[in-house]
Parts: sequence; C-alpha cells; structure tokens
Amino acid sequence: MEVSRIRALRGPNLWSRHTAIEAIVSCTESERDIDSIPGYEPRLRNLFPEMGFLETDGHQGSISMAQALELAALGLQACAGCPVTFSRTAATLEKGVYQVVVEYTEEKVGRLAFELAMELISAAATEDGVFDLAGALARLQELDEDVRLGPSTGSIVQAAVARGIPYRRLTEGSLVQFGWGSKQRRIQAAETDLTSAVAEAIAQDKELTKTLLRAAGVPVPLGRSVNDAEDAWLAAREIGGLVVVKPRDGNQGKGVAVKLRTKEEVQAAFKVAYEISDDVMVERYLPGHDYRFLVIGDKLVAAARREPPLVIGDGKLTIRQLVEKVNADPRRGTGHATSLTKIRFDEIAIATLEKQGFSAESVPPKGKRVILRNNANLSTGGTATDVTDDVHPEVAERAIAAAKNIGLDICGVDVVCENVLEPLEAQSGGIVECNAAPGLRMHLQPSYGKGRPVGEAIIANMFKPGEDGRIPVVAVAGTNGKTTTVRLTAHLLGVAGNTVGMTNSDGVYVGKRRIDTGDCSGPRSARNILLHPDVDAAVFETARGGVLREGLAFDRCDVAVVTNIGMGDHLGLSYISTVEDLAVVKRVIVQNVAPHGTAVLNAADPMVVKMAGACPGSVMFFAVDPANHVLATHRAQGRRVVFVDGGDIVAFEGGEKFRVSLAGIPITRNGTISFQIENAMASLAAGWALGLDVETIRKGMATFVNDAATAPGRFNVFDYKGATLIADYGHNPDAILALVQAIESMPAKRRSVVISGAGDRRDEDIREQTRILGKVFDDVVLYQDECQRGRADGEVLALLRQGLEGAPRTRDVCEIRGEFLAIDTALGKLDNGDLCLILIDQVEEALEHIAKRIAELG
Repeated sequence: MEVSRIRALRGPNLWSRHTAIEAIVSCTESERDIDSIPGYEPRLRNLFPEMGFLETDGHQGSISMAQALELAALGLQACAGCPVTFSRTAATLEKGVYQVVVEYTEEKVGRLAFELAMELISAAATEDGVFDLAGALARLQELDEDVRLGPSTGSIVQAAVARGIPYRRLTEGSLVQFGWGSKQRRIQAAETDLTSAVAEAIAQDKELTKTLLRAAGVPVPLGRSVNDAEDAWLAAREIGGLVVVKPRDGNQGKGVAVKLRTKEEVQAAFKVAYEISDDVMVERYLPGHDYRFLVIGDKLVAAARREPPLVIGDGKLTIRQLVEKVNADPRRGTGHATSLTKIRFDEIAIATLEKQGFSAESVPPKGKRVILRNNANLSTGGTATDVTDDVHPEVAERAIAAAKNIGLDICGVDVVCENVLEPLEAQSGGIVECNAAPGLRMHLQPSYGKGRPVGEAIIANMFKPGEDGRIPVVAVAGTNGKTTTVRLTAHLLGVAGNTVGMTNSDGVYVGKRRIDTGDCSGPRSARNILLHPDVDAAVFETARGGVLREGLAFDRCDVAVVTNIGMGDHLGLSYISTVEDLAVVKRVIVQNVAPHGTAVLNAADPMVVKMAGACPGSVMFFAVDPANHVLATHRAQGRRVVFVDGGDIVAFEGGEKFRVSLAGIPITRNGTISFQIENAMASLAAGWALGLDVETIRKGMATFVNDAATAPGRFNVFDYKGATLIADYGHNPDAILALVQAIESMPAKRRSVVISGAGDRRDEDIREQTRILGKVFDDVVLYQDECQRGRADGEVLALLRQGLEGAPRTRDVCEIRGEFLAIDTALGKLDNGDLCLILIDQVEEALEHIAKRIAELG
C-alpha cells in the first residue's frame, strides 16, 4: 500500500461539511481484498480491538486495505477522545487507487492519526507485526491536549458556535477571531478586544488596584509595597496581626504566602515573592474563605469558594500516598485542559506540611484535613465550590464596582470573607485582587455545585442580541462567466455603500484597491478577505481547484451562484473526469448555502438545475428564455426567477417586481452579447437575493464598465485603426463558443483570431477550441505561451492545427513563438472594418502591450 498524497480539507468540501484529512492510497492486487491475505483481518483486530466494522465495497463486494486504513485512522482518534464520526473511502477510475477521507477536529491530531494508522496497517501485514496501541493513543491524547483550545477559551467558542457565529483560530494558542470582516471580534483566553491594555496593567499592579478601589469605597486590606526583607517585616509590624506577602504583579497565586506572623516567616516569604517580581507587597491577612467572583460587563455571572489543595487522612496512607490518590482523579491534569489540576508535591508543599508538624511520610489521623498550600488557586491543585446563587446583592455590587473602576470587561475579583450571604463591611471582608484574563474552569466545571454558562455571557457581552458577526457572503462557481459575475456583483454591493472584499482569478480586492495579484480564486484568498477589518460584504470566485485542494473558506454563504457547467474545465485532473464529476464539485457552494440564503442557478443548464435539491435555503433560477420549462415551473409556483423579456431583464416573484433595460447595462452592448446577458442576470439575481433595492441594482448595472481596468481579460473592446479589437481570457471550448456567438453578431469585413492552448487540458479540448474558431474566423494566428504545463515543445501548437483541419472558413494560419509577437502579427494585418479576437494568456501584460500599440498610433 502506498500513500501518495495527504492534504487537509479545512472547510466544507466535496465529501462533507466536516474538516478532514484526504489521502490518495494505492493498493496492490492482493491489497484490494484483504480477505485474500491469510489472517490479515484477525491480526489487525488483535492489534486494534476497538476498530469499527469493515464494510464491503458495494461494487466489488470486497474490503480493500484503503478501507482498513480509513477505519483505523478514524478509530484511533475516537479512542483518543476526539469527537470524530465521519470517514469515507472512494475508488477512483484508476484500478487499485482510492481516495480516503477521515474527519479531524484538530489538524495535527488528524495527520498523526493517519500516520499511526499506516503503521498499524503495515504491522498487520506480517504475522509477527507489532503495534503499540497504548503508546499510539497516548501520543494522540497528548497532542490533542496540547493543540486544542483549553476549557476557558473552548467554552467561549462553543457559545459562539451555538449562536451561529463563525470563528477562526489565528494562532495555535488561544487567539480566536469571531465573525468576519467589519463585524469581527477577537479574544485571547478570557480577554477580549474590549479589554484595554491600561486596565490590564492596573490589574497587574496590586497596590494601584487597591488605591483605586479604596477611592471608590470598595473594602480592601491595608498594606504597602516593600523594598527588602527588613522592610517587609517593618510593614508587617505596622499592619499588625497576620499578614500576606505576595508579588505586586503576580498571577495564579505564584509566590503568595498567607497567615504569616513571625519575622522569619515574613522574610522567607519575601524571598519567594521576590523571585517572581522585584516589587513585593505586604498586606493585612483577612480571615475567612477565598472567593472568586466573575464579572462580565456589568453583571456578576458566577462566584465560587476556593479551597487550597489538601488531603484528608484515613489513618493508613502517608501524605505522599494520599496526594497520589487524589491526583489519580481523571478530572485532574497537568495543565489547564482539565477541570482540575494535579496537586504539586514540591518544596512549597513540604514547607507547608512542616508548619503543621507533618512530613511527606506522615500518616495523618482519619478525618484530618492536611493543607498542602496556603493559597487556593486551581492552578496549584485547589478545588472550587459554586456559590453563585448565595451571593448577597451588596457583595455583587462591590465586585461589579471593582471591575468597573479597574476598567475590565471581564474581571476575576478575589474576595476574602467568612461568607457571601452578608455585606463585606459587616464581616470585615474585602477585595484583595482584580484579575484580567481570569480562568473560567472553576465556574464551568466546579468541584462541587453546578457549572455556569460563562462562555455564553462573554459572547453576549461581545455581540448584541441577534448579531452573529457575519457579513454578506456571495460565492460564485461555474465553468465560464465567474469572474465577470463576481466583479459585477461586487460592484452592486459597492454601489449600496459597502466596502466589498472580492477574490477572483485576477487578484484580491478590498474596495477599489487590489491587495494581491494572480489567480486568487481559492480558499486562502477568501479567508484573507474574511480577516480584513474593513470588509462589509464579500464576493468570492470559487474555483474547482481550491474546493478540491482545501474545501471552502467559509462555513456557509448567503448566496451561491452557479453560472454553468461545461466541458474543458480542467477535466482529467484530481480524478474529476466527467462533467458530472465537475458538477459535484461546483455543487459544494450550493450545499453550504445558509438556511436563510439563496442559490442562484442557471435554468438553461441541466447539470446546474439538478443542484437545486441540495440547497438548504431557497432557489432562484435565471434564463434568457422565459419559456424555459424549469424557470416557468418555478415562476408558476410563485418563486423568484430572472429572465429576459424584450429588451429588459425581469425580476419576477408571484408577479413582476422590477425591470432593468439591457440598453442600460453596458457589458451586454445593448443586449447583443448573449453570455454577458447571462452574467448580468446572475449578478442581478444575487443582488436581489441580498435585498439590494431596485434603484441600487439599476445604478450598479448602468455604471459597471467592462474595460481593461474594471474587468481585465473579460471581453475588453478596443478600436485599432478603425478595426475592432477584442481581448478575452476565454480558455476552454464553452467559453470560446460563447465568444464566437457574440462575435458573429458584430459586423466585420474580415475576422482574425490569436490563440494558444493550455497544456494541462485534454487533447480533445485543445483541438475543439480551434475547431470552433475555424468555422467563423478567416485568419488564425497560433502562438505557444510561456508555460507548456508538462507538454513537449510544439505539442500544443500541433493539436491546435489539428482542430483547424477542414475548417470551412479559415484561409490563413500562421504559427508564432511568443504571445506579444503573435499580437503584433495580427495587428499588422488589420484594416478598417476588420475584427480581431485575441485570446490572451498573460492577462495584464498582454493588455498593457495592446494599450501600448494603440497609444503608438497617436
């Protein structure tokens, strides 16, 4: 078995809406049916007993090794605790070659699972093969814990997903974007983009925090900063009674020592705190319990009583053994990914035991509570009990006031008091700290009591009711007309006052500025648009290659436009061999229309019409012919349709809604260019589906100019010495046929064409291009473009000549090496009244060359 390619599908894709690993797997003849390998399946199941049920291929009635690989990769992830359910193996047209698809939730984990599954499959191929299942699962679990979001950030993401808000991790850490474009918001752990750096700095400065809170009438313990160990003891004497020593800008309880009375204790605690920060505080110790209040916005959302890490004696086990027993709780881990953290049995724990007259090997009496640390942070092994419902209103008001005075939108307020049932002032309690980016674990999964929906509260504070952080997204697919439809739809949205992000085969645009060049019709460019903070609406050209390579850049779109499905659109690549296969790929955007969204489909194309049944939202058909049976049926049912009536494009839903004159749509050249009429209908339908008003649509249609600057390489028309010059990027038989039909309606004394062919097309597609052109054009200039894409020198030119054999019209054919020389050759033969079609390859360079030649005429 050989795996020749592994890639990650990071969005909705050909196979499912799940993120997935896709691999190309080649099996030998015996590997196509594992039953032909003696003892293979029993050995496989012996190595991995939890592997799922292997189903036979419906066509062959056999189980291939590729299917075993699929199930192993899925099963290993599932056994490691990853929430995955989808997988599939599909046979290609190549004998023994399969596409294996396995869902993942974390890409790195999915890739590792695939590698381990390959090791497992190989091990089962030999009688003495060995596979360390426990080790494999441990590696997967460790990696998953390392890369997946922790419980705090994860809870916020889950709350966003529940509200339909899209999200994207911006780093492997906890920096996450919610929403798209101008509606986006960002968090890092439990900090949001509303959290100011100033407020965070104040919260880290314990003494400044106390000063501000005291000024606001919030009870805080007395204390001050100290310079050295002697000053620490002096401050302790000034305060009197028990004191706390802690770093001024510490966190997670690091370096905090409490209930100190003697000089030795205070000075030793100073040294520990000084290792954390060179600025140390001494303050009054407040008697009572340690509470953490979580304030979000102007609300107290949760409260928990925290207990320090401790064990309870049973009269049999040593303290060390009791700690090991507590740490065996599956809820306890070493980081922040679990609801509880393992108790640290370190020097601080030993020192804390000594103060209580114990050592690590002491056996405490039954029922004796043995404290292992004086602070109650969960990060050091403490526990939490939810007390949210018990908090006195005045205590809640003090916590909210503290957060407001610091300026934090999300604040962890640390309170020490005997209980939360009565005001702090009545029991000599106080607020000891305010924390930015507070941990949420104790509120999500407290050790005792019920969890609180803190993730939902954070999202509610970031997004108003009804907001989902989304901007309008239009996806356009098809064989021809995609780029023009994208550009015109984006123009309509721009006329409506939006800053529009657009991707197409020419580049990436934000408003009128191009921010990237080249073919940018894939998901990477679309994701960049969704990241851009200025973008109010997005229109994406969605090419076949990007969908196959990586899936979609978005989870769902508001409008999906499919212009047509034609021959020659890279058929034969990536196992897309027929137009039916191609239609399945193009259908992906339709399958991922939002429930409230619309699929705009070409009613004149049977392949496109079939996609209607896959749309979760509504469907709008368009066709030039109002009598088209699909469109007419849809219209009779009172649904939205767009068609041509006389000299107008008509929008119809249960009755005529509005008309737009073709004479007012420049790209149609007064309704004479049929394929541009279809592009205009598709764009009008997309604008209508998005709720644009009629006047905006009319104005947008009238002001969209199809010149080299606005739509480069899309039927750009020039005048050259009285001849009509047309430059177009048509590059497949269907596009060329549409161009020919348009040109036949244009008067000309003599017609000439300049053409090359892409080497990555099928032979028959290259020949078909010139076969079509030979029926209409008098002169043909063939040229070999810059990149032959795997073809031998002159091979494409030979195929183009074969297509011209027996051409009824063509009289003169010449071959030129180089695109610009070919253009010059054609221009040199033009007379007044002639027409020349130049099928350009290097779009920008060729248009610049043509403009230069025109300028030279003066």
